[in-house]
Amino acid sequence: MTTHRYWLVKSEPSGFSWADLLASPDRTAEWDGVRNFQARNYMREMKLRDQVLFYHSSIPQPAVVGTAVVVREGYPDFTAWEPKNIHFDPKSTPEKPLWYMVDIQGKEALPYPVTLESIKHTPGLEKMMLLQRSRLSVQPVTAAEWKIIVALGKQGS
Repeated sequence: MTTHRYWLVKSEPSGFSWADLLASPDRTAEWDGVRNFQARNYMREMKLRDQVLFYHSSIPQPAVVGTAVVVREGYPDFTAWEPKNIHFDPKSTPEKPLWYMVDIQGKEALPYPVTLESIKHTPGLEKMMLLQRSRLSVQPVTAAEWKIIVALGKQGS
């Protein structure tokens, strides 16, 4: 029996939104541009079929807006090697990559966005990493947290 793991990825909708993911070919996109070592390390832990919560950040009401799945495990983030790319990092090379990315595929929009405010006040989510280290763009989520958030997104909070 395969055990699925759970993650949360954060994106500013002005940079890459849930709608952008759904509009991508096969609803699949590279999760690139992460330039934090802890978030990078989490991406290297992501496995095929791991479940992902898609979170819109840096907006008036930040919220989990959909679910996705990992469809390609971590591989070097080539945007770090492109001098004209906003994610360029001259310390990263194809021979010695510093940064990694994964591919995710959008699965399901949540009918009710699960806001940060709702997460803060929902029993069972008190220890969620989002509430501890809210700036990290890739974070692990427990199976229990996943179930609570998906249920809130389907039934409303």
